[in-house]
Amino acid sequence: MRKFIIFNPKIIMDDWGNVLKFGKDRSSAAEYKNNLLKKAILSYLTTHEEATIADLSNELTWSVPTVTKLIQELKEEGYLTDLGKLETAGGRRPNVFGLAADAFYFLGVDIRRRRLEFVLLDFKGYILHKKQEVPFVLENTPEALEQVCQETEKFISEIGMNRKEIIGIGFSLTGRVDSNSGYSYTYFNFNEIPLTEVLQQRLGIRAYIENDSRAMMYAEKTAGVVKEEKNVIFLNIGRGVGVGILIDNKLYSGKTGFAGEFGHIPLFPNEILCSCGKKGCLETEASGLALEKMFVEHMKAGEISVLSKQWKKGKEILLYDIIQAAHNDDMLAISLISEIAEKLGRGVGILINLLNPELIVIGGTLSLVGDYFMLPLKTAINKYALSLISKDTCFKISKLGDNASVLGVAMLIRAKIMNIL
Repeated sequence: MRKFIIFNPKIIMDDWGNVLKFGKDRSSAAEYKNNLLKKAILSYLTTHEEATIADLSNELTWSVPTVTKLIQELKEEGYLTDLGKLETAGGRRPNVFGLAADAFYFLGVDIRRRRLEFVLLDFKGYILHKKQEVPFVLENTPEALEQVCQETEKFISEIGMNRKEIIGIGFSLTGRVDSNSGYSYTYFNFNEIPLTEVLQQRLGIRAYIENDSRAMMYAEKTAGVVKEEKNVIFLNIGRGVGVGILIDNKLYSGKTGFAGEFGHIPLFPNEILCSCGKKGCLETEASGLALEKMFVEHMKAGEISVLSKQWKKGKEILLYDIIQAAHNDDMLAISLISEIAEKLGRGVGILINLLNPELIVIGGTLSLVGDYFMLPLKTAINKYALSLISKDTCFKISKLGDNASVLGVAMLIRAKIMNIL
């Protein structure tokens, strides 16, 4: 059964070897137009979930016979399914159509500093499979990239999925990522060609990359705590600090994809060297990495913690350990988390003054602390943000937790392919 490909026509021409095979003859032009109309129907159903022929005719301003013909072809090709009759008060009940869940699939891969996570979405955008806590160490080496590819292949094999049915893989990655060009400038930047091309050649599936904070922002927009708000900041607070920005209901990435490097604004008059090579960045004193360093320094100075035994045995103290200690009422952990939150609040105050958001969503590892983190953060924001601007800004904690980034990048590759971004 022949199936058409639903990528943007320019992408099809440039990257997929003109798989539609349309030329200058009249029949090919007609087929090309036909496929564009089908793509519009699929895009509409991606955002509206279901519709009648009359709905599509009205919304897309096409004739009923044209829509009826296209719907029938899409059903035969396996993209649409008949959901049954629409309940009406009287008269002939119309059929309702929606996307066929098993038409194709989308894979999301979250590349973290110490682990990998995977999620598979069906054509309708629902989660079918996921895998978390796959051990991994993020390094800018070919070996680390190869491990990402091997674990991705392993996941596909474990879920019994035919690779040809996966029409896109999205990879979320920390650091400076240009999703438009496909280049990552912080990790896996040792090839002359875009990282997306490297991944596509290695895995044989269309690849897309995105910064983890923007992926989280998109997850919150589509499946999280963002409801009607159109101007939103997602604050990703882990070992580093980044933001995802939503302006007029669209992801904002800047000219070259680097918008959101919040952790590298010069905020503190210190001589601490940041990972970016500069000094005094927000991350040097207000991040999970800074918290880990501060915690060890305080224990070296003789302060006591529930983690003292672990540290004396030579075991590394990680951010998750400190958060768990705070949940167990460890005073050192609580005190240092509060200090980090207060310093971070200064920077968030600047963001509010600049962008005047309706909503700030707090996510990332440190958001798991709860009030020990949120209360000093809000106190500092009230102190440093202009009250006239900040008074209308609401705060919510992400409910997606560790799933936000992997879910967001899977949804992003689906949205990109279905032309709904």
